Amino acid sequence: METLKVELGTRSYPILIGERLLAQPQVLRPLLPGRDFLIVSNTTVAPLYLAPLLEALPAHRHLEVLLPDGEVHKTLANAARVLDVLIANRFGRDATVIALGGGVVGDLAGFVAACYQRGIALVQVPTTLLAQVDSAVGGKTAVNHPGGKNLIGAFHQPVAVIADTATLATLPPRELRAGLAEVIKYGLLCDAAFFEWLEQHLPELLAGKAEALAYVVRRSCEIKAMIVGKDEREERGDRALLNLGHTFGHAVESATGYRKWLHGEAVGAGLVMAAAMSRELGLVSPEELVRIHTLIERAGLPTRDAGVAPGTALEHMRIDKKVLAGRLRLVLLRRIGNAFLTADYPEDALERTLQAYCG
Repeated sequence: METLKVELGTRSYPILIGERLLAQPQVLRPLLPGRDFLIVSNTTVAPLYLAPLLEALPAHRHLEVLLPDGEVHKTLANAARVLDVLIANRFGRDATVIALGGGVVGDLAGFVAACYQRGIALVQVPTTLLAQVDSAVGGKTAVNHPGGKNLIGAFHQPVAVIADTATLATLPPRELRAGLAEVIKYGLLCDAAFFEWLEQHLPELLAGKAEALAYVVRRSCEIKAMIVGKDEREERGDRALLNLGHTFGHAVESATGYRKWLHGEAVGAGLVMAAAMSRELGLVSPEELVRIHTLIERAGLPTRDAGVAPGTALEHMRIDKKVLAGRLRLVLLRRIGNAFLTADYPEDALERTLQAYCG
């Protein structure tokens, strides 16, 4: 087991990374505060991992809420359903919400924990690669709206993140590939050596090799913890870099009703679009664009969207959370390993990128 720390003063918390952590009550119990526990999971994950988690809980009251699986269910209606359980059972401010699942479960359960009685404790137990390397860390919680992805949310840091890498062994191949998009993102935004490592070791990751997966979980969490520690609420701009590929990807997700692609698949295509626009602006080299496109393709991720018209994609991008003073800010690349946030770009460069990669 390895332990990292997100340094946020009084809100600092540990990230535990290791195999079979859910089978170690002596590890989990000190990290589970409160008297009452509400476990939020889904119908896919709960049959696999709810039982060992329950065995690790202290001998106090606990209830479970199981949601349907899928991004389309990350809604206010399902958040209200979880809140109804907390209220009906008179959970107090000393209760803890435990999110057992992937990014959808973690985002929705975190949003509920942020809202209930103005905030109660949250423990993230991510069971997908995407959640372990990204969404479970950093305190962003949200639900989707038909008008856009993650438009209704709050910052609410967990008290602990428990990443049991043994849970990755049960991931369907498509879910594993989707998680790799977020991993590739970290190399692109600030670690060229990590990007090169991914180029060399991608076959091991796709084969589900435990050692390779444990390494990418650790390195991704190191990078995210460092960035979140500098800019918890995206007030300085550092944290916005974590949205590399997401403005393009979120537009595709919302335009298709969150039903066509997994989040990581949309991010994969979004990373290629961000790199292509960076090339349009004369930043990344043609060789780097080929490397980025090739790695995304080798990971089994989409590199363009054939179902959303360019104008529709642009319309959805314009309600992105990074719009400031009416201007859409984008995370682009100077080169592999060097991302930046900017609103200073020609509109026609964005339009040409969308024409080339959408529709």
